[in-house]
Amino acid sequence: MTDTLSGSVPHEAIFANAEASTRQEVIRLLGQRLTALGYVRDSYVDAVLKREAELPTGLPMGGDSNVAVPHTDPKHVLRAGIALATLAKPVSFANMEDPDEDVPVRIVFMLAINDKDRQIETLQQVLLTIQDEALVAKMLLAKTADDLHALLRDVGKQGR
Repeated sequence: MTDTLSGSVPHEAIFANAEASTRQEVIRLLGQRLTALGYVRDSYVDAVLKREAELPTGLPMGGDSNVAVPHTDPKHVLRAGIALATLAKPVSFANMEDPDEDVPVRIVFMLAINDKDRQIETLQQVLLTIQDEALVAKMLLAKTADDLHALLRDVGKQGR
């Protein structure tokens, strides 16, 4: 994992305005891309789905800017990386703090972390990114993976 979020998100693992109806579809989309790129084992997607059912990752940020950060144990990860999707329409994820409450999510950062000690650091990088309301608004307006990648790269240049 690099010191900036942009270096952790391979361009090929970014989806702008992805179409999905359920959190399972989103997790499969991102997980299959990480699998194809050699970041994770074949067991990764099922492990993320299982973990998400037990320990949800929906983060209510307010309005359209709710985020989910699905992930799983390092044993399913070959090398560290993050897949990112902005969603054309909100998809329900269970709230991290109150699993009985659904959160309509438009941004998903799917973490592939192969070192448990780096998990908190990576989550902090994501949280710093999503706390920037202007950046989140730009992410939701981005039309292409190139646009999203450029936004993350700009954050890295600002020393986030």
